[in-house]
Amino acid sequence: MEVTPAQLDRAIGALVGGAVGDALGVPYEYGSRPLEAQPRMHGGGLGGIDPGQYSDDTEMAVCIARVAADGADLRTAEALDAVAAGFLQWYEDGPPDIGVQTRRVLGETARQDGSAATMRRVATALHHETGRSGGNGSLMRTAPVALAHLGDPEAIADAARAVSALTHHDPVAGDACVLWCLAIDHAVRTGDLDVRVGLPLVDAGYWSPLLDEAEQAEPARYAHNNGWVVAALQAAWSAIHRSASYSDGVVAAVNGGGDTDTVAAIAGALLGARYGADAIPAQWREMVHGWPGLRADELAGFAVRTTVATRDH
Repeated sequence: MEVTPAQLDRAIGALVGGAVGDALGVPYEYGSRPLEAQPRMHGGGLGGIDPGQYSDDTEMAVCIARVAADGADLRTAEALDAVAAGFLQWYEDGPPDIGVQTRRVLGETARQDGSAATMRRVATALHHETGRSGGNGSLMRTAPVALAHLGDPEAIADAARAVSALTHHDPVAGDACVLWCLAIDHAVRTGDLDVRVGLPLVDAGYWSPLLDEAEQAEPARYAHNNGWVVAALQAAWSAIHRSASYSDGVVAAVNGGGDTDTVAAIAGALLGARYGADAIPAQWREMVHGWPGLRADELAGFAVRTTVATRDH
């Protein structure tokens, strides 16, 4: 597809917006710090993170973005192996904050051959052992998947499920990624917010009432369980639905409480895709940074390279 300057700015906004939301939410994660009317990038959180530093939400997105920026089709075995290798590199670097489920999957995969197929098998086995694998850890990192296949809903849906399943076997997690990626794709291409564009590619009977509920509720309604992928998506959409700007939306996401960095990262990616990188306050863009030594400009570079590669497909 041909990409206009405005669309490119919104593509950059998806990656940078997610990182900024993440860093803004870090200090308040699960009550680490009392919520503030105007959140700030104090750092701290659950992992002793520096001010402006993003967490595992964006660190894992970076692993996907680096592969997508090389023009890879994220549905292929080669691309998924590259994403899996990135996850393991990140894991071996000792991230300060990592979800329990993701830690177990990556730890066991690292003891085997490190391939995407092995990672999926480990994730599946963990699901059968525990009876659940529907955490928000695949939704938080999913924005680069949308950019890798802009304008191709079927490809986006397939890639979103494939990348989610590397660590999260639960199909509900995969469908949440499909919905969010298709909303990001729609926002980048059209400048409009519509989380329902993906309903034809998931179980609409399950998801449509949940979206309706989120539009009637405050984000804080989900603070007690937004570590679950469904509640995290609802909290993010609730914050977005009642906002009129990037800043309003991420502030509402953070102030919903609970898993603040993840909900704000999820919301920030879609808000950035709608309003563009230029709408993200400069102070936040200048502060944000994280593994492996990246700042907003490098994240923007991944978005540009991915979007140009998509255009050239």
